[in-house]
Amino acid sequence: MKKKSDEKLITLIMGKTRKSEQAFAELLDRYSERLYWHVRKILIAHEDTNDVIQNTWVKVYQNLSSFRQDSKFYTWLYRIATNEALSFLQKQKRTEADNLDDYMFNLSQTLESDEWFDGNEIQTKLQKAILTLPEKQRLVFNMKYFDEMKYQDMADILETSVGALKASYHHAVKKIEETIKADSIDY
Repeated sequence: MKKKSDEKLITLIMGKTRKSEQAFAELLDRYSERLYWHVRKILIAHEDTNDVIQNTWVKVYQNLSSFRQDSKFYTWLYRIATNEALSFLQKQKRTEADNLDDYMFNLSQTLESDEWFDGNEIQTKLQKAILTLPEKQRLVFNMKYFDEMKYQDMADILETSVGALKASYHHAVKKIEETIKADSIDY
């Protein structure tokens, strides 16, 4: 059976027929895992990620009629998920931490105690080093390094220039290297 394109699925969903539920389920199936791991790298905690993913899919469903299809569906989807994750982080920072250092320490502790994270010592050091990055650099690094996303797709998702993304990635890599070389992460 031939896989339907995103555009065809969106058309089916907009038709509000019996097939629209099946089409939405196919989009969910196609993107859920990738989207989960994208958001998970931003939020660290499994439970928070699930909440944000659920909110993302609700927003996608509610706003699908406003998707103009002048960009790829997955970049639109990732933009919504990224914005939801960043909004969640901002809310957490305001409500749970008096300062950024406390918040980053809490994220680090979450990573170490997370039953879903099964990384070895090197992976743990890398993840802790990534947590020391400013939010934008962390996001760009994760999208490029882990998701192997093209700069143009990242530019569409984050609504910024390719040049700015390349610079952010370069700075992120340098900071991660320095942090790992120092072999100690102070929070």
